[in-house]
Amino acid sequence: MSIYQPIIPNPSWPKSFTFSPAVRVGNLVFLSGTTATDEKGRIVGAGDIVAQTRHIFHKFAAVLESVDGSLANIVETTDYVLSLDEYQKTAAVRRELLKGPPWPAATGVVVSGLVRSDALIEIKGTAVLA
Repeated sequence: MSIYQPIIPNPSWPKSFTFSPAVRVGNLVFLSGTTATDEKGRIVGAGDIVAQTRHIFHKFAAVLESVDGSLANIVETTDYVLSLDEYQKTAAVRRELLKGPPWPAATGVVVSGLVRSDALIEIKGTAVLA
């Protein structure tokens, strides 16, 4: 028996993927690193880090809602970005969607590249369910 439960809210999730959008262990939800892709794997908001950030958080919301949670349950995020200047533009989206304070713990990491070449940001997170 597995110690975690995969969370796959979208039935079209490719069976060939070797990871889940999230996993649940007790009341903890670990949200996989996520880029702004649609159901067909196309980037949403090409060239626009704000649009990409918003789309990622909407994807997180769908995952969390499937286990009776919401963005308010997020306690930690790690953002991987290509540019510090671009990263600073994401703060307004966090304020809008995470509705703090309190704010989750957060780490921002500037990287030289992401697996999705057209992605400007990838975010992973942790949530705690009531």
